[in-house]
Amino acid sequence: METPIIQIRNLGKEFRTAGGPVRALQDISLEVSAGEIFGIIGLSGAGKSTLVRCINYLEVPTEGDVLFEGQSMAAMTDRERRATRRSMGMIFQQFNLLAQRNVIRNVCFPLELAGVPRKEARERAAKLLKTVGLEERALAYPAQLSGGQKQRVAIARALATNPKVILCDEATSALDPNTTRQILELLKEINRTMGVTIIVITHEMSVIEAICDRVAIIDQSRIAEVGAVSEIFLNPRSAIGRKLIMGEAAERAAGSGRTGRSIRIIFDGRESREPIISNMVLACRAPVNIMYAATRDIQGKAMGQMVVQLPEDEAGAERVIHYLESIQIPYEEVDENAI
Repeated sequence: METPIIQIRNLGKEFRTAGGPVRALQDISLEVSAGEIFGIIGLSGAGKSTLVRCINYLEVPTEGDVLFEGQSMAAMTDRERRATRRSMGMIFQQFNLLAQRNVIRNVCFPLELAGVPRKEARERAAKLLKTVGLEERALAYPAQLSGGQKQRVAIARALATNPKVILCDEATSALDPNTTRQILELLKEINRTMGVTIIVITHEMSVIEAICDRVAIIDQSRIAEVGAVSEIFLNPRSAIGRKLIMGEAAERAAGSGRTGRSIRIIFDGRESREPIISNMVLACRAPVNIMYAATRDIQGKAMGQMVVQLPEDEAGAERVIHYLESIQIPYEEVDENAI
C-alpha cells in the first residue's frame, strides 16, 4: 500500500499566554493521500488555521509529529525542513501579496528565495500566470487587481516551486460566491492536470461539497470525524457534523413544538433531478410538512437527508411509508424532539 503523502500523528499544540497555556490542538491524527483534495472544516476557533500551520511546521507542534512522504518533520534539521516546506505551497485568505512588487515579481518571489536564476524564475512565473489566466496582468500591481485576480496570483506563487501539496487556509472566505466558484474550479483543474495534493481549510460546507474528496471535521481542538464527503453528508456521526451540514434548520425543527409522526428520508445517491417528494405527494394523495432539509447535489447525485412530518391521518401516513419502501428510498422514523 502506498504511503500517504502526509501523516499527522497524535499532534498537539499549546500556546503560552499571559493568562496561562491555551490548548489549540489535541491528539490530531490524519492521513492525506497523494493526489486527493482533502478538506478540514470547523467553526471559528476550532483550531483549523493552527493545524494547517503545523502541517508545514510554520508552527512547531507541542506534541506528536507530521510525516511528509514518510519522513518525520520533527526529526529534520532546519535546512531539511525548509527544503520540505518548498514542497508545500500555501494560499491565504488575505492573499499576502507584496504591494511593492508587480504580479510577475510576486510569483517570482519564492523562486528568488530558493536561489533560482532570474531568467529561469521569470519564465516559470510567466507559465504559471498563463495557467491561472493572468498572463495579461503580469506587470500590474496588487492594488490594481480584483480579489479573485489576487487569489489567482497567490495560487501561481504557491505553485512556483513545483510543490507536491498546496495548503489553502480559508482561501475563498474573502471572495464573493461567483469568484469563489471560479477559484475552486481552478484548484480542481490544477489538482487534475498537475496531480498536486490540495488540503482545504474552511468553515464553509459549500466549499467542501464543491471540491473535496474527503473531509475531517475539527471541533474544540480535536477531530470529530473523518470520511468521504458523500458519507459525511449522508450520515454525520458527530454533533458538530450535524450542525455544520444541517445548520440551524434542524434546531428550529426540533424546537417547533409540533406533534405527530416524523421520518428522516435519506438521500444516498439518487439522481439529483428526480423530484422524489413531489412524486410522493402526488402518488400518495397526502401532504407532508417538510421540517428541514439538508441535501446537496454532489456530482449530479442527491446526498443528505430531509425530515418530514407525516399526515395526521394514519392511512395517509402509511401510504407515504409504503411509497418510500416501494421505490427503495431509505428512511427512519424519528423522535420529534431528537431531530
